[in-house]
Amino acid sequence: MVRQLLLHHIRQLLTFAGPPSPRRGVELRDIGLLTDASVLVENGKIAWVGPAGDLDGTRVHDADEIDCSESVVLPGLIDCHTHAMFAGTREDEFAQRSEGVSYQEIANRGGGILSTVKATRAATKRELKRLTARRLDLMMQHGTTTMEIKSGYGLNEEAELKMLEAIRELQDEHPATVVATFLGAHAVPPEYEGRSDEYITLLIERILPYIAKRHLAAFCDVFCENGYFTTSQSNRLLSAAAGLGLGVRLHADQLHQIGASALGAELSAHTVDHLERIDDRSIAALRSSGTIGVILPGASFFLGGPYAPARKLIDSGVPIAIASNFNPGSCMSFSLPLMTTIACTQTGVTPEEALSAVTVNAAVALGISDRFGSIDTGKEADFVMFDVPSYRSISYEFGTNLVSRVIKRGVLLEFP
Repeated sequence: MVRQLLLHHIRQLLTFAGPPSPRRGVELRDIGLLTDASVLVENGKIAWVGPAGDLDGTRVHDADEIDCSESVVLPGLIDCHTHAMFAGTREDEFAQRSEGVSYQEIANRGGGILSTVKATRAATKRELKRLTARRLDLMMQHGTTTMEIKSGYGLNEEAELKMLEAIRELQDEHPATVVATFLGAHAVPPEYEGRSDEYITLLIERILPYIAKRHLAAFCDVFCENGYFTTSQSNRLLSAAAGLGLGVRLHADQLHQIGASALGAELSAHTVDHLERIDDRSIAALRSSGTIGVILPGASFFLGGPYAPARKLIDSGVPIAIASNFNPGSCMSFSLPLMTTIACTQTGVTPEEALSAVTVNAAVALGISDRFGSIDTGKEADFVMFDVPSYRSISYEFGTNLVSRVIKRGVLLEFP
């Protein structure tokens, strides 16, 4: 039996239709806008898209119909960089930063990532699942239907695998689409202080093979930064991960310019993320490699630091995506519409470019653009609806949730 859903007379439909490859330059402004449009869904997949007047009525059989004449409809938003699984919070550090203490100073005092590591190690897998499932519910209410989640708050074999196994169970149990990333090299754990090379060896020889064999993660990431992991260590780890079939990602050029994004380009990484300190040579390398630059404007806003030069990246031909970087230390927000607002106001990105960066390019960043990120026939029927006069209102109006409906795999979700 065919189960149909019809979104009819859509005020503005942003399809982002096209090939499943990253948009760059002027392509980022092509949002595939249709007015008075319809989308027909069959068994959770998109069966037809076009002007409402062109829909052949004989194709529709007892469809559940939603009048979208007051709605702007987009593909479900995709958050391609989050740290959404963690225990504990760090509001005390937020207060310290408001008094002038830097993020790095807090980390040097034993706070920062390691404080979350302590809380996450102490939590059970069941507790981590409960905390994260609630966050996923809230993310979906704000329009995010697909999200990446990193490990990285365990920093030992037991706790890292606990996180990845909890993510795997959420993939099976939660309506959201979740992509897992192994970030065992998020920081040097206290047990390996002064012995970071040995820790990288542990990750390569013990943990990565286990993860790859059990398909617990799609990607391997590393925080390539002064005081964390060098470019040489990052290269060792990521080369080993690639050899085991995992995709490669880097936290790059956030605090210092040490050649991290250039390394990502050399490795043909899926993404390099942050880029607040990227230089011209690295931009040229990214343009040539096709690696996606993921900008995280919420972190710059929350930390009061510099922003990634998104306008320069776009004009240089580097494909970009925008993500929340949701985490307890540097961005305690998962709202992708808010991230587009910050990107527009602080980095010179247009509303059209910002929306491309949280849909089609975010899907490419996660290697799932064959199924998600645009409204094309055959793709998953993931939609987010905003009852606003124009798609530009999504970035223009901020501080409230403008999402009116969320559809995942053709099912209208109900939220408490």
